[in-house]
Amino acid sequence: MLKAAIVLMLLATIASLFSGLFFLVKDDSRGTRVVNALTIRVVLTAITVALIAWGFYSGQLVSHVTW
Repeated sequence: MLKAAIVLMLLATIASLFSGLFFLVKDDSRGTRVVNALTIRVVLTAITVALIAWGFYSGQLVSHVTW
């Protein structure tokens, strides 16, 4: 469940990235849609990092690194 939420948040972050690119290239007005896309992307990334931290803290995510 947690891994699916993390993947969903990463996909939403990528979608926000491309929507911001689209607004940057195609938007002729001086609107705030690019800034809103950046804000959403930062919030989604913060939530993703928090989910990963919670996964390691709770033991649902485990690192198999040998070092």
